[in-house]
Amino acid sequence: MNSSAAQLEETRAAFDSVAADYDGERGNNALIQEMRAELWRHLVAVFASGSHLIDLGCGTGLDAVWLAQRGYHVTATDWSAAMLARTQQRAAQQGMSSRVLTRHLGAHELASLEGSYDGAYSDLGALNCLPELHELAAQCARLLRPGGALVFSVIGRLCPWELGYYLTHGRWRRALVRYARQAVPVGLNGRTVWTRYYAPREFYRAFRPFFTLRHYRGLCIFVPPPYLGRLRREHPRWHERLWRLDRRVAGWPLLRGCGDHFLIVMQRR
Repeated sequence: MNSSAAQLEETRAAFDSVAADYDGERGNNALIQEMRAELWRHLVAVFASGSHLIDLGCGTGLDAVWLAQRGYHVTATDWSAAMLARTQQRAAQQGMSSRVLTRHLGAHELASLEGSYDGAYSDLGALNCLPELHELAAQCARLLRPGGALVFSVIGRLCPWELGYYLTHGRWRRALVRYARQAVPVGLNGRTVWTRYYAPREFYRAFRPFFTLRHYRGLCIFVPPPYLGRLRREHPRWHERLWRLDRRVAGWPLLRGCGDHFLIVMQRR
């Protein structure tokens, strides 16, 4: 097994191990819910109700079922069988099984997926776990109709909050983790998720042969990242003010490349 395959297997095992409680504080705390809502806001702006979409890294199905409840048809994919089982369960419980089709596929395995889709989306850094992006870009181009769109939220390279937090705590090496040019190990439940970090245009480079960049913006530039949820609890009014500022200016030049994540929209030529 080569190193990329081994890293993918370690990452899958890590997410399998947390699937049972990933809707709680570990994977869906209040701040993550707010970030998820930002993606939803963009999804409904980009895609008309009734669109057929691919969910890349569906996790426990929160995004897929939310969209299904609003008239979308979603093919939900995930590399973790345990996560996919949670999606199936959630869709069944909400009466959305007819609109949420699940496929046990990693985003690096789209060559085995058939069909014609209006778009694809991925939430909260699932694509950061891929060894590389070029095959994903080519497969998305194959699967999407001309004019179809990609809407992704991706863990970014430049997070001012993270830099400030770890530097003020004297953790210099941890502060610079996002600047590595290769996948780095990130702990999850005593296991390892191999993660690559990107700047927005660096991420877009793999998609440029097939897709036009329409928009990107920072996500959580002024708002603290999810692992600093204590600040949200202790200063709720300031937290809401920071979100309002984030929404207003996160698409501005210079700022739009910053944030815990960035949100990027691309259109199939």
